[in-house]
Amino acid sequence: MYFLLIGIVTLLMKYLELNPVAAWSWWVVLLPFFLAVAWWAWADRSGYTKRIEMKKMEKRKTDRVEKQREAMGMLPKKRK
Repeated sequence: MYFLLIGIVTLLMKYLELNPVAAWSWWVVLLPFFLAVAWWAWADRSGYTKRIEMKKMEKRKTDRVEKQREAMGMLPKKRK
């Protein structure tokens, strides 16, 4: 995601001819887009994306269960 944001900013700066990006080669300006594609390909192949999604789902589940326990007054007593 960061590569994509950097790429958009540098592309906009190159298009508006703002210094120092105006003097850069187009390959340098487009490099963050290539890196973003490489990152997404690696993340999908390695299972990184799926692991992160599973962690998010597990956290939502535990938060939901804790909220329900709190609503029913079933929270465990805190130790001193």
